[in-house]
Amino acid sequence: MRSGAKVAVVGGVFTVVAGVVGYGGYNLWNGITGGTDGVTTTSAAAPRKAGSGPVTAEEVAGTAKDFLAAWAEGDEAAAGELTNDAATATPAVAGFRKDAHVSKAVITSGTPVGPKVPFTVDATVTYEGRTKHLKYASELTVVRGVTTGKPLVDWAPSVIHPKLTDQSVLRTGEAPDPPVLAVDRNGVELTAEKYPSLAPVLDQLREKYGSEAGGKPGIETWIDSTGGEGGAARTLLTLTKGEPGKLRTTLDADVQAAAEQAVKRYAESSVVAIKPSTGEIRAVANNREDAFNAALKGRQAPGSTMKIVTAAMLLEKGLVSADRPTPCPKNVMYQSRTFHNLNHFDLPEGSTFKESFKRSCNTALIKLIDDVGDDAALGKTARDVFGIGLNWQTGVATEDGSVPEATGGEAAAQYIGQGTIQMNVLNVASITATAKNGSFKQPVIVPRDLDDRQIATASRSLEPSVAQQLREMMRATATSGTAAKAMSGVGGDKGAKTGSAEVGGQADSNSWFAGFADDLAAAAVVQSGGHGGDAAGPLVASVLNAR
Repeated sequence: MRSGAKVAVVGGVFTVVAGVVGYGGYNLWNGITGGTDGVTTTSAAAPRKAGSGPVTAEEVAGTAKDFLAAWAEGDEAAAGELTNDAATATPAVAGFRKDAHVSKAVITSGTPVGPKVPFTVDATVTYEGRTKHLKYASELTVVRGVTTGKPLVDWAPSVIHPKLTDQSVLRTGEAPDPPVLAVDRNGVELTAEKYPSLAPVLDQLREKYGSEAGGKPGIETWIDSTGGEGGAARTLLTLTKGEPGKLRTTLDADVQAAAEQAVKRYAESSVVAIKPSTGEIRAVANNREDAFNAALKGRQAPGSTMKIVTAAMLLEKGLVSADRPTPCPKNVMYQSRTFHNLNHFDLPEGSTFKESFKRSCNTALIKLIDDVGDDAALGKTARDVFGIGLNWQTGVATEDGSVPEATGGEAAAQYIGQGTIQMNVLNVASITATAKNGSFKQPVIVPRDLDDRQIATASRSLEPSVAQQLREMMRATATSGTAAKAMSGVGGDKGAKTGSAEVGGQADSNSWFAGFADDLAAAAVVQSGGHGGDAAGPLVASVLNAR
């Protein structure tokens, strides 16, 4: 510890009395020390001995105590040496004091669980005479040093704050961007407190449009990111409020509220809603343990929801029509790879393509791959008609889908939404909206007239007869096919497509669902949710019912 600092243990409570006035303060309850009678003092951490094998409970307690005390005291060198990455940890601990302007830190440890030690931080942030408390919880893990054999804190930025990464730091000062008062299409205020899923969206909107909206920045403590989710700053504490500028979005507060409620049903779920006639995004919601905006930036195989695109391609090429017979056998082999339908079902001879679509028959599509005669055809339709991969400028960071060129069995897998195809629910909702509207309207969350950004346009629309048949098949799926149960409570002109995507390492497939009702389209995914109609379907239905 820094010269002049003293450590006192009184009745099991460990407190650092700082050598520098105004900084320090570390409480270590007897859950980790075991309690001590009387008062003892020391000016340095106890020597740590090398060992072997897993760290002991005593080593965990002692190492955590010494590290947290050094951190609270502001002794970055001592804290860094107590980790397995001193070169990275030392400046990180120093930055807590210098960059985040923490003038005092009271760190209280919880009871260790194996090598992990939870703790809470009460940091006093002081900047230009303004002071506020930043309180949060984190944890550290004690490991045995590979080369030294000594117990050390396994260094990670999340030790300092749970939301820190290798590409971010804590800072306090004038905020990098003025705050925004984001409102929905009807002028209703949108906040992260009321709509938690919008937190990363609102952060990005502030970063991109804060200055244009006319606000003035305040004094804040924030996570300054150099990478990750849009690179947007995340405010943790406001010392002085700025003046927000008003920012109009395309979101709909009622649909957003329904989306927020819907994703609460399942962990690792996402949903997006779009107005087909304009491409305006009405809702974005996620239910995840992390802050990743999977709804807009995820990359996963979309399962049979991709059959909307495959069917459009086959219809355009004249290889099928909705009411023409199309074989749907139990199994089909393509270039040494066998594909089958769910539970190996088949359809009677003479069944139409519409029947195959609404039952989600895999083999009916894969049997036609040789007749298509172009391995790149699916990707071309996805791009040229449905706008996939056209560098969408929505107003926030998005992934716009990918259908890489493939051959052999991999190309066949793409026909049913497996293989190398990568999508998120924004992409699938947009595909559904295009099917409903007949032409691609690039999704937007901020009106284009705010910044005159270049909006992506597809090179062609669906042929009118193809669009009509596609909608007809989606309507049949919603009323008498695999989506009928989920869509039974949705009124109006409705259509849908179910999907399930197998993912390596998961026991259950991901549940996908896409649907439209009148002039609203939505898509959802539930990780490990199984069949599309069972998990993701009810999410989409509840969002569509909010229109």
